[in-house]
Amino acid sequence: MKRRSKGMGTTHSTPSPAPESCSNQAMFSLPPDILEEIFLDLPPDQVVCVNRLVCRQWKEVADQESFWRERCRREGYHPHGASKVPSDWRLFYFLCKKRRNLLKNPRGEGEKLQNLELWAILVLFVKNNHVLFAFFLDTLRGWTLTQNNGDRWTVDEPMVPHPNEAVQKNFVTSYGMCLKEQTVDLKHEGYSPSFMDEFQPPIRISDWYAPRWDCGSEYTISVQLLDERKNVVQEFHPDIVYFPQWNDQQWCQMTHVFQNYGPGVRYVRFSHGGKDTQFWAGWYGIRVTDSCVEVCPALDS
Repeated sequence: MKRRSKGMGTTHSTPSPAPESCSNQAMFSLPPDILEEIFLDLPPDQVVCVNRLVCRQWKEVADQESFWRERCRREGYHPHGASKVPSDWRLFYFLCKKRRNLLKNPRGEGEKLQNLELWAILVLFVKNNHVLFAFFLDTLRGWTLTQNNGDRWTVDEPMVPHPNEAVQKNFVTSYGMCLKEQTVDLKHEGYSPSFMDEFQPPIRISDWYAPRWDCGSEYTISVQLLDERKNVVQEFHPDIVYFPQWNDQQWCQMTHVFQNYGPGVRYVRFSHGGKDTQFWAGWYGIRVTDSCVEVCPALDS
């Protein structure tokens, strides 16, 4: 015996969507210009990693060049020169947003220590029959001292003002070779292996150095791009720069941009230093400060 329908003449059909489903569909199908305006107020990582996965329309809005071009405009990321137009505005945006100095403690300013005992460490040493005292200030934090000869590395105020007014300290070398280095882990800094291999963004390095006016000195720098095993992929190692005695002790800048270096780059090793050339006791050697390693947009390298 067949079960009769509860109502006469009723036919079986697919149930209507629940009100919640209807409201979701309506929300997803907002006009593209409204969606774009909403996305512009959201964190960029959310737009890429969450919003564009919701549906096809959201993905299309999140992938539009015009969306990322507008985001660059609103946040003040502009190519240098009106004739230079990024081929990928999203890549240009994220490289601008992430751009920063990847070196720690580039000016010898150190960091405030949490352990009060470290501030009170008293270093006692004897030199020329005089007892000298110095407080440990952690001014070399972040650096590995690969050579620390003569009277060793120290930190002092610039003898002449630096072009960047924010620079109030510099590292100073002695009469024996003084070298220090840092190795930047690109993955740890937010640049994934797949990103580095696919886009190979320019890596720009910069360093400032100056001699004393009354003593000759020399300056050296070496920057290497390394693979996963710390093998050298590319290297920048210019000739040693020599300064004679009685110079104008002005600040000089060394810059270089690594480009088209191929896949596999995972680290950047930055090394620099020098010494005086007259073997004077104390700190009469080259001075360095405001060192920089940064991953930057191709149009701003």
